Amino acid sequence: MSSFHLIAPSGYCINQTAAQCGVTRLTKSGHQVANQQVITRRDQRFAGTESERLADINGLAQLMGKNQIVMPVRGGYGASRLLEDIDWSALIARQQRDPLLICGHSDFTAIQFGLLAKGNVITFSGPMLAGNFGADTLNSFTEEHFWRALRNPTLCIEWEGDGPDCATEGTLWGGNLAMINSLIGTPWMPEIQGGILVLEDINEHPFRVERMLLQLLYAGILPRQRAIVLGSFSGAQPNDYDAGYDLAAMYDYLRSRLSIPVITGLDFGHEQRTVTLPLGAKAQLTHHSTRSTLTLCGHPVLNE
Repeated sequence: MSSFHLIAPSGYCINQTAAQCGVTRLTKSGHQVANQQVITRRDQRFAGTESERLADINGLAQLMGKNQIVMPVRGGYGASRLLEDIDWSALIARQQRDPLLICGHSDFTAIQFGLLAKGNVITFSGPMLAGNFGADTLNSFTEEHFWRALRNPTLCIEWEGDGPDCATEGTLWGGNLAMINSLIGTPWMPEIQGGILVLEDINEHPFRVERMLLQLLYAGILPRQRAIVLGSFSGAQPNDYDAGYDLAAMYDYLRSRLSIPVITGLDFGHEQRTVTLPLGAKAQLTHHSTRSTLTLCGHPVLNE
């Protein structure tokens, strides 16, 4: 079985019951869960002081043991505060020597992008302790896709997608749209050309999603990619004022502004049902009729 090493670089886990449920669920499955003290840490809205949260990240460079899965307790906000003080070179050296399997999403995207930008370090965009493993019922799709991603050197994900027929390949990257936008123009924004960019977000109205996508477009980031894959945008319900402007209308508008394929419908994001994606892996994307397939390789896996 595997060892989970918890970190808490972002927000305080207000749902302590869910976090403890996640620990119990993992230990009952035979996994070790280390560094549990980070769950209860709190400083204002954050999961501990700046130095405590920074130590969670920088300490990973010295973390010993094989098959170590690093997982944030939750997202929220706070990782952005740490970026200037993270010892990127030490972390990158550790990952090149003996990679930790680092998995998270949401606010954690900022740290994942820093690792990708500065050292081509592959991490996994996927479930976290409280929100996923600590859910009232652990989603079987999410659990199955998590272990599939961490165990298989070649990973294939299929879904009922929407978009133009296409077949392309490139570096897979992406994550939370708001966090990605916050990194434009910073040293922690990967400069990936010819990639496959996968995006998701939560509690952003369709016009806000569009505005962030347009920022990526105007910054030249979207046109440099080979394809865009859109995951879930939870809590993006339109209102009466929108008069028919919804996510589907926004997708149509985005497609009208881009010459590259935009594929939607992937179960990826702030949902109980989500895939796990290796950011920085080599990817092949095909879409035909209503069938989308993403084939990934080159990511670290568990040695079992």
